[in-house]
Amino acid sequence: MRNIILTLVTILLFSCDGPEPRKPVKRKSGSFFKASVERSRKLLEAEEKKIHEIIKNDSLKHYTHSASGSWYHYLKVNDSSNYTPKTDDLVILKYNLLTLDNDTIYSESEIGTVSYKVDKQELFLGLRDAIKLLKENEKATFLFPSSIAYGYHGDNNKIGTNVPLKSTITILKIEKQQNNTKD
Repeated sequence: MRNIILTLVTILLFSCDGPEPRKPVKRKSGSFFKASVERSRKLLEAEEKKIHEIIKNDSLKHYTHSASGSWYHYLKVNDSSNYTPKTDDLVILKYNLLTLDNDTIYSESEIGTVSYKVDKQELFLGLRDAIKLLKENEKATFLFPSSIAYGYHGDNNKIGTNVPLKSTITILKIEKQQNNTKD
């Protein structure tokens, strides 16, 4: 009996291996993501080329490149103020959306006057950044690559996939928030 117990204990001790990790069923190479990045890079390159052609052909206006990736020129400048909208300010504005070929997607009258609380409401990335560049009573035309416009998704209405946009934005009024009045 003693030998049987000793044999069973020995078998139990040597038969128990540690847990063996499972092997992945499918290995991902990352090639899909690499291809997606390459497509996006080529798309942005083509859009920027078209934007540079527009700027070159519009030599009477001086275009500025913004940090967010858009290009713009002023139609009306306000030299009497130096305040640009800050977070939480309420901005009253008008804008339109066109293709780079000047085909109207949404007219200013279609969109109407917009009240926008800076950084607290949803607008497409390029427009949010453009608003922060303009002062009260200024008007400018912006050229947005699709990556900072509505991107791959579009707006589920008139703006399709990967459409670069042109927009003329007018800031009618900036209502400063209490914590921004020090500036």
